[in-house]
Amino acid sequence: MEKSKYLLFGRLKDSQEYFIINPLTKQADIMEAATAEAFLKGEYENEADLIEKGYLVDPQEESRAYKRAYLDFIDERDADEIQIFYVPTYACNFSCSYCYQAEYTEQSLAYQPEIIDAFFSYVDREFAGRDKYITIFGGEPLLSNEPTKKNIAKLLEEATKRSLGIAIVTNGYTLKDYVPLFSDAFIKEIQVTVDGPQEIHDQRRMLHGGAGTFSQIIEGIDAALEAGIPINLRAVVDKENFPHLIELAHFATERGWSENPLFKTQLGRNYELHSCQSDQSKLYDRVSLYEDLYEMIKEHPEFLTFHTPAYSLSKFLFEHGEMPDPLFDSCPACKTEWAFDSSGRIYSCTATVGKDDEVLGTFYPKVTRADDIIEQWEERDVTTIPECKDCGLQLACGGGCGSVAKNRTGCIQSSDCRPVDKLLGMGLSLYFQQLTQD
Repeated sequence: MEKSKYLLFGRLKDSQEYFIINPLTKQADIMEAATAEAFLKGEYENEADLIEKGYLVDPQEESRAYKRAYLDFIDERDADEIQIFYVPTYACNFSCSYCYQAEYTEQSLAYQPEIIDAFFSYVDREFAGRDKYITIFGGEPLLSNEPTKKNIAKLLEEATKRSLGIAIVTNGYTLKDYVPLFSDAFIKEIQVTVDGPQEIHDQRRMLHGGAGTFSQIIEGIDAALEAGIPINLRAVVDKENFPHLIELAHFATERGWSENPLFKTQLGRNYELHSCQSDQSKLYDRVSLYEDLYEMIKEHPEFLTFHTPAYSLSKFLFEHGEMPDPLFDSCPACKTEWAFDSSGRIYSCTATVGKDDEVLGTFYPKVTRADDIIEQWEERDVTTIPECKDCGLQLACGGGCGSVAKNRTGCIQSSDCRPVDKLLGMGLSLYFQQLTQD
């Protein structure tokens, strides 16, 4: 018997104990230091238990199990719900300090019924028989002018005809005015970005001209929740606003949001994407962001009422008491995610939409497809990325973001590596030791 090729093994942060995880067999344990040190030397206590959990394996049997799990993964992914993004405009009423779309070409704000009809015709044909929903994206999709309102009404009407759910990604400034328009549609969620308490948010996410936006966004969130519309509050985090996250968490709790079942949160790491972020010094890498979150949560455990960071597999284990399925692919592009815009162009995902060099075809005025490039996106997973094939972290990492990898290397079939082992050391310590000891 040998140690599993996919074994995740490391020391818990601020602890003498170790974690041992096999994502393929979906087993996880915490080891005492002496047991872990013996394991590293090849001296196995309770060898039968280690074999049963897949920490020690017959390599040939593990290879067969890997193939079976991969086929199960493909079958499940092929049946997954597809998220279809539509960008009615790249225009925006904000001038955010970190906008990655600042250099994108803004289309006309005209009413576009023929383009929207062509979009839904394409969706009807190309995604027939698949569960799916539409996410309206931008730019800012909920601008206050009449053509934009007519486009949104048309998108909602066509989606409702087809019993399709709608999600909306908006800066939230005009959300309150739009809430009545959503009454007859199935709104899965509305994502709104708030970057901190008012003073901090208004320094980062201001209108053109510099006016603040916080108060009006808060009114929109309140109006949506009152109308029974789910809200996904997102904070874009860097070193500039991180110290104020706990203030935002307290604000959400005091507002009654954190206890509302319609309210959830996510943290988006501010990072270099395409043409943004000339000031790299304020950006976190993945490890440093989670290190600061670790220390902040130890000091302010009430933050978890607002948001529970993933720390790779740690959050799932903490909340479900079991391991997730092995992750052969963490990039949904051209598999369970597609993006379209009002110029009639097709893209792989939200990270590529709007970039001239990422166009995969058109749905208007005629249908075209770059099938050779689409095939590269469809095939990208840990079995096809050279750097992933022999990496022991692959089934917890999934190869990362294809767009980030392509930006870095110029190649779709390259990796965007995730520091899984370091994240697990922090997350498992935080959720299973630090917080339970306090």
